[in-house]
Amino acid sequence: MRSSLLALSLLLSTAAFAADTPAPAGDAPSAKSKEDAAKPDPDIAAASVEEDAQPKKRSISLRGRTISYTVTPGHLTIRDDDGAPKGSMFYVAYTVDGGRGAARPVTFLFNGGPGSSTMWLHMGSFGPIKVDASLPETIAGPPFRYGANPDSLLDVSDLVFIDAPTTGLSRPLGKTESKDFFGVDKDLDAFSRTIQRYLTKYGRWNSPKFIIGESYGTTRAGGLSNMLADKGVQLNGIVLVSTVLNFNSFNGDQSLVNFLPTYATNAWYHGKVAEPKPDLMSWVAEAKAFAAGPYASALQKGTAITESERESIAQQMARLTGLSPAYILRSNLRVSPDRFERELLRDRRQIIGRIDSRYVGTDADAAGEAPSYDAQATAITGPSRALSTTICFASSATRLR
Repeated sequence: MRSSLLALSLLLSTAAFAADTPAPAGDAPSAKSKEDAAKPDPDIAAASVEEDAQPKKRSISLRGRTISYTVTPGHLTIRDDDGAPKGSMFYVAYTVDGGRGAARPVTFLFNGGPGSSTMWLHMGSFGPIKVDASLPETIAGPPFRYGANPDSLLDVSDLVFIDAPTTGLSRPLGKTESKDFFGVDKDLDAFSRTIQRYLTKYGRWNSPKFIIGESYGTTRAGGLSNMLADKGVQLNGIVLVSTVLNFNSFNGDQSLVNFLPTYATNAWYHGKVAEPKPDLMSWVAEAKAFAAGPYASALQKGTAITESERESIAQQMARLTGLSPAYILRSNLRVSPDRFERELLRDRRQIIGRIDSRYVGTDADAAGEAPSYDAQATAITGPSRALSTTICFASSATRLR
């Protein structure tokens, strides 16, 4: 009985002690930490629910004639099915003056990633003004060179460049968080609502409508065309740039078969093929035939391939790609793109660009397996961002706080 009372006393005293003792640090957030968490992060720009637009008049000479146009950086507010604001979507529209008739097409453009703004298609491909990257080399510091883009599509269509949610100057609104846009269908929904809002705001529902997507943007374009059709937006056409409709194309032996002609083209461009230098197109045709025939067959044999076959394939592959037979054999006949970017010009202590392999760079670690950066992206990001910011600043200054 006495021992039972002692045990009960100890239990009660322990519970009382636990109730009176504050939780150890880290077991529960303090009142101050909760208060700090509720404060807005000063490093995150917040957007306004109010839409805005900052139109400016410009003109360029394109294909032998002067085109007067209006460039409009602005934000469109997209809302959920209940009407609550969920996103402020940034866009830059180029519309030809006097060309707002029903027959004037409008084209919506976006890059991919996912997670990329549309700076690249805007400043490097189809916008009326383009960064001068005529030479495949790192562009010196500012002031950067810009000029009229001879490849712009503005003479045949108005252009609307859209930044994906959370990229560029597009931001969540209200109770929406960034994660609410991360997902295939969530991303498609944001673009669908943005395009519909633009068509309504500017009265373009009866205009011929096109979309242009790049990289993951081509994947987005496929799903977006279906979602827009479900919403009553009938497209007149889709353009796919750097197509990625099957991500398995980047995996497995078939991807290496697909890449090999590109490796051969790189070797040709960088002077890593035997003299006399062959005609480029005949060289590419030979590489395609080898890749689809002997090379694909060798990879499909797996461990059943004989040593003499391995040696023969390595020799043929070396002649086409500029790599050494020994390196190809050590790679088991399978050289991934990042390894190729590093290995092709290793004897020069140089790497080649990932997207545009005409660009070269240096890497401090000449023994590395893969490049530590993309020589092409590094070369043009500065001027592209500078031009993009110059065009968009008027709108962003009034929108972000």
